[in-house]
Amino acid sequence: LFTMVNVEEFAKRLKILMNYHELSAAEFADKVSVQRSSISHILSGRNKPSLDFVLKILKSFPDVGLYWLLNGDGTFPKKMEEYTQTPTLFEQTGESTKNQQFVQDTDLSNISEKEIERIVVFYKDGTFKNYLP
Repeated sequence: LFTMVNVEEFAKRLKILMNYHELSAAEFADKVSVQRSSISHILSGRNKPSLDFVLKILKSFPDVGLYWLLNGDGTFPKKMEEYTQTPTLFEQTGESTKNQQFVQDTDLSNISEKEIERIVVFYKDGTFKNYLP
């Protein structure tokens, strides 16, 4: 099925995906529900990816685009709007504006008493950045 897929380039993109999500080959195999040896064989170029394998990746990692994975077209990770198919509950109910106002009106004077888990910055182009303390 994937005779036109460059296996070597596919393996490089697979490594990019694993590095981005900070997963070892074994952890990646577990996440996509395939045998660990399957990952090893694909990364080494011994085997070509099956359709089932590709579909499992796409299901497990919504930030991966099919065309990027198969032939490098597009970007990784996909922009947020590319894999957000339905409006969020906030968008559907108009709650987003209310929540933004709530955050603006909230007293943040006691914030130093709380421990920060992470900070996420969302950019208008749909990308985001996680900051961990």
